[in-house]
Parts: sequence; C-alpha cells; structure tokens
Amino acid sequence: MTSPDLPTELKAALDSKLRGFSRSDAAGRASVISQAYRGGGGSGTIRTEADALAYALARMPATYAAVTASLNALAEIRPDFAPKRLLDVGAGPGTATWAAAETFSSLANFTLLDANDALRTLAQNLVRGSMRLHDIAYERGEARAALAKTDAADLVIASYMIGEIGDAEQRAIAELMWAKTDDTLLVVEPGTPTGYARIIALRAHLIALGAHVAAPCPHDGKCPLQPPDWCHFSQRLQRSRAHMQVKGAEVPFEDERFSYVALTRVPVVQRPSRLLAQPIVNKVEITAKLCTPEGLAFTKVPRRAKADYARARRWRWGDPVMEES
Repeated sequence: MTSPDLPTELKAALDSKLRGFSRSDAAGRASVISQAYRGGGGSGTIRTEADALAYALARMPATYAAVTASLNALAEIRPDFAPKRLLDVGAGPGTATWAAAETFSSLANFTLLDANDALRTLAQNLVRGSMRLHDIAYERGEARAALAKTDAADLVIASYMIGEIGDAEQRAIAELMWAKTDDTLLVVEPGTPTGYARIIALRAHLIALGAHVAAPCPHDGKCPLQPPDWCHFSQRLQRSRAHMQVKGAEVPFEDERFSYVALTRVPVVQRPSRLLAQPIVNKVEITAKLCTPEGLAFTKVPRRAKADYARARRWRWGDPVMEES
C-alpha cells in the first residue's frame, strides 16, 4: 500500500519553494481560495505563484491522501493492473500525478491538463528534480477542449475537478474522459453529499455507456444508500508544521473525507463487499455496515466466534471484505 503522506521528493520540492514565503501571507491567500471553492467557484482566485503555493500548502497533502487511498483500493482489487500512460484531467499542481506515480511503478508517460497558468507553472517546478516526472507533458486548456485534443491513456484521473464544472458540462466531460480511457477512469471528489451526488451521477451515466465499477462498489447496480446517508470514506494524514500554520490547525493530523469511483472497460472478476463506516466494537459483538453485491447489509460478528472476531477487529472504514461473518 502506498503511504497517504506526500513522498519525500515532493516534500523536498515544496520545502524549497517555501523558503522565505510568509506563513501568514500563505494562510490569508489559502483562506480566500478556500472560500471561493466552498462558494462553488473554481481556481480563478489562484492567479500568482504565491497563490498557487498557498493552495498547494493548504490542500495538496489532503488531496494526495484521498487520491492515494482511492488508487490503493483500485490496486488491491486489481493487483495485475499495470498502466503505462496516465492522463491527469484538471491536474492543478500535479497532485494526482504524484500519487499515481507512487502507486504504479509501471507508469512511464504522464500527460496533465489544466487551464490555470499559476498551478501549471508550480507543477512544472515541483517535478523539475524528479527522476520519474521531470519530463511530464502539461497541456494548458479548458478541460473539454484539451481533452478533445489529447491522446487516450490506460489510467485517467480527475481529482477534485468535476465540481468546478457547471452542471450542464459535467455529463459531456464525463463522456470525454471515458472516451480517452483505454482501461480505467478514477474520479475523486470531496466526501460531502454534493460531492457524492456528482460521483453517483457520473457513475450511473458511464455504466449506461458500458463501464464497470472496480471500486469502491461491489456491483454495477444502483447505489443502495438512501438520503441523508451517502457513500464517502476518510483518510488520515500527518500535517507538517507549515501545513498546520497555514490551516490554523492545532493537531498534527487531518482526516480527509472523500468520495470516489474507479470505472473499467472490462468487468472485474471478484469484487468484495466494502465497509461503509468504521465498525462498532463492544464487549459482545462487532457491527459492520457493508455494501455487498446484493446491496446494503449490517453484519454482526459475535465475540464468541474468536477467529472471525479477531479478523473483524482489524477492519477499517473503506476496507474490502472478502468474506462476511
């Protein structure tokens, strides 16, 4: 499993860029950018190198952790998947590209797309000293136009970008990304009801076009969850001192909530059930909420079933569960 924390090479590149950069200035810029995103805006407030660096400092660690957790789930379900070409749509500072490079050593060709010049420049600066990523191809352009001109890839990733596109465009972008996917498309969004709604709409639309779910769902059917419940997961990551300063945080870790779907051209042979929440443990039993091939289920593992109970105590939110007890 790939670590959810930023790789050493990326940390070093960020630290180099941060020398002499005011943490209070970065915090102010990051706050303005975050407010714009929460208000339904995109990366339009990121106009300068300082803006891009503030954004990367505040959001890159959590985005990296969420994408890595999603890629780990995909790799666990498909251990033979060895993509050679990556297409990172709405790449920003290149977060998903770094995560994919760490997860899949087979990747040799990296194409990134984004319309934001400041984020594109930062991404190119961060990979300059990288052995794997120094010769990435980073194309500038709005997602729809850039996608139409780019080549297909084995692995296509869109992380935290669908929400920046108007509702009318989301279906067209989904179809274009799928058209550029030779094998697997991974889409990651914030783990909010709204982010989940975008994921589930894209999932349903692309399944109708012939896609199959690899993760997290153990089926291609309709999501069994009913409002106000929604499918999302959580990944803990460590905060650096600079990260804490920019976020105004007091604890040295963060829990990033995210929703995702990995869609493939060919059906996955074996898709295990998935834990949809952290299991509840008491003295008598463990209760686990599962999405199964048959739908939603609540499994109880009694303490007296010692082997099953010991195995269930190791279950964590988001884990695949091959056998239910």
